[in-house]
Amino acid sequence: MKDGIYRNTCPRNCYGTCGILSHVKNGRLMKVTGDPSHGYTKGKLCAKGYASTQFVYSPHRLKYPMLQTPRGSGNWKRISWDEAYTIIAEKMIELNKRYGSNLASGYNKYSGNLGILHYATEGMFNSIGPHTKPFGNPCALSGKNAIERSFGGNFSSVPEHMANAKLIVLWGANPAVTNVHQMKFIYEARRKGAKLVVIDPIFTQTAQKADLYIQIKPGSDMWLALGIAKYVFEQKRDLQDIQSEGWIDYRNYLESELTMEEVCAETGIVMEALLEISELYASHKPAATWAGLGIQRNRRGSDSIEAINSLAALTGNLTSEYGGLYYMHFDVDDFPLNLFHFKGPSHPDIPESRVVDISDYASNALQFTDPPLKLLWIASRNIFTQDQNLNAWNKLFDQLELIVTVDLFLTKTAMQSDLVLPAATHFEEEDLNIGYWHYWLAINQRAIPPYHEAKSDLQIARDLTRKLNELAPSFSNFPFEKEPIDWIKEELTPEVMKQYGIRQLDDLYEGAIHKKDIPVFSDFEDSFRFYSPGDMEDSDSGGESHEYKLITPQSLLKIHSQYEWLSWLNQEKNESVIEISKAAALENGIKEQEKIELFNHDGTITGIARINPFLPRNLVLARQAGDNPINQLIKQKERRDKDTSTYFYDSMVSLRKWRGQNV
Repeated sequence: MKDGIYRNTCPRNCYGTCGILSHVKNGRLMKVTGDPSHGYTKGKLCAKGYASTQFVYSPHRLKYPMLQTPRGSGNWKRISWDEAYTIIAEKMIELNKRYGSNLASGYNKYSGNLGILHYATEGMFNSIGPHTKPFGNPCALSGKNAIERSFGGNFSSVPEHMANAKLIVLWGANPAVTNVHQMKFIYEARRKGAKLVVIDPIFTQTAQKADLYIQIKPGSDMWLALGIAKYVFEQKRDLQDIQSEGWIDYRNYLESELTMEEVCAETGIVMEALLEISELYASHKPAATWAGLGIQRNRRGSDSIEAINSLAALTGNLTSEYGGLYYMHFDVDDFPLNLFHFKGPSHPDIPESRVVDISDYASNALQFTDPPLKLLWIASRNIFTQDQNLNAWNKLFDQLELIVTVDLFLTKTAMQSDLVLPAATHFEEEDLNIGYWHYWLAINQRAIPPYHEAKSDLQIARDLTRKLNELAPSFSNFPFEKEPIDWIKEELTPEVMKQYGIRQLDDLYEGAIHKKDIPVFSDFEDSFRFYSPGDMEDSDSGGESHEYKLITPQSLLKIHSQYEWLSWLNQEKNESVIEISKAAALENGIKEQEKIELFNHDGTITGIARINPFLPRNLVLARQAGDNPINQLIKQKERRDKDTSTYFYDSMVSLRKWRGQNV
């Protein structure tokens, strides 16, 4: 690689999708800076971005393929890539012969790297014909479906426009931690006189900066949205003639069935706060409303998002310039995604691949018997610190004959695998990136050589295809001869280039490009559907009196378990901190910094108590990842609708002083 400055894009599952300038000398990444040509991140990075050099050259990074025998023993042996490919290919071919198809081989992949070329994993498995694959989205599907039910399509406002709002309502969003770049647009609006409201069960870092903070019961957001709508409707009697679908039922519910006293009882907020936020919505325009991902991580999440959508429409903020509604967008679906949709060979008896709901992959996969799942490929995931229902995962791992994990570090999931393959960072590969918050499209250049023997997902797919076809001719039809740039060019169809105003690929090497044709509310006005309150479930009792609702928010310096290996960001690996309320501390005789346990039927977690004076009595906070991951206590209850996100915030736990050992 030549010395110089390269354009990279952070591909993590994060709102920023930041533009990066990588400074390279003698083939080594010397430093990174923000790309000033990127219109959203504007030359700035978060702390994780600035730590990229340590991320790339961490001594903890995986350097070579490694084989563990027996699984879970810690007895690792370095092997060559050819040996690794041979082990995988021979097992795939043997399973195909044993069962007459490739259904016994499958993968579990999600959000570790969102670059388009990372769909190479899906393309590689598609290339062997029908197999076992995941579907769904554990993080955002409930909200996505709610947006589509309300609008009839994909809708989220332009985040830079928030700078011109007169009222900003952050509903279950904490951008001071999870979307730091958006804060500059919020601050800009406030300098112009805008009011900032934060609605959240937790007194977050963002809530500390608000003009008005409303502490709401978890899962009761739909009630608050309906209560505000009732107030606004009563102030504006000219709303009688709205023609949108569902309006009559929605209006009748607000007029005749809902009371403000009921809203206060359901949400836990006082009447004064309810009237204050309602008056702000009634009197301030344009208003920007941001429904955060946390809102839809419970059984009533979809209802809440739909109710908030309807509130934004009712108040006229979807037709007002710089008024807006924010969740996230799914413009990646505008691209052909040729790797994701790659068509493999047909099977004479099996018309399509076998699918598994990724929100409860293990439990569902365990039910397969004809054939059972025997080979699992894991990429861009750390199951044992991210997923729920780990007891089912342990059972599934016991059933599997080969577990392959592709990762940058020896994660908790990699430790339970047979074979670990070292993954490349985004500085070591070419890619194309589309954000899900802002509307900028960016190229990712290969800036440095691979770290030791690390390889990209695409290169692994190409190499494994060669090995499969060497051992069993025509086993895979993956086009291994195609280079990364060939795949990138195929994503830039005439339609995509028109949407972004791109004349040629080289335009992207000059900097990120903003989408030209962004949907506005008028595109959906005829299809907009108001929320149907009759669809609501009964109130959530919140569990037994001795139980606490477990909330597991993201950390400032990590994304799940990503970046936890970096000393620049994590100076000490202390025991887990468990935040509890003053009331919970008194009830259980617990003091600050005392060792405590959280437990339920699924396990026990030990940590250090931190008494949070702003935390409601029945909530417990614990951060994700770490040596003793909190997700061991998360087991999803039966979902009323399978097409939803994972209900991470519906888990209940009990609390006690540490008893001397985990049980």
